[in-house]
Amino acid sequence: MNPRLNHLRSLPMLALMLLTTLLAGCGINNIPTLDEQAKAAWGQVQNQYQRRADLIPNLVETVKGYAQHEQETLTAVIEARAKATSIQVDASTLDN
Repeated sequence: MNPRLNHLRSLPMLALMLLTTLLAGCGINNIPTLDEQAKAAWGQVQNQYQRRADLIPNLVETVKGYAQHEQETLTAVIEARAKATSIQVDASTLDN
């Protein structure tokens, strides 16, 4: 085989390896920036989780307050229904 032909065959492979190395090196400077952006985004997620956790006691107190109101309303409705069913109506007091 001709040695010059062997060099010509290896030239595209060498160029491809060089291009790959150069392109891989271009993105290496972005890694710290992207890492900091990811950490900041995760910090925001944690802030939202903490905000939700802080709202739970308020929600519990609201439900307790509404449960008391609901109990009072139910008691009033039951008493009103009992009064309404205990009314005695005479036929003489009814008019057409």
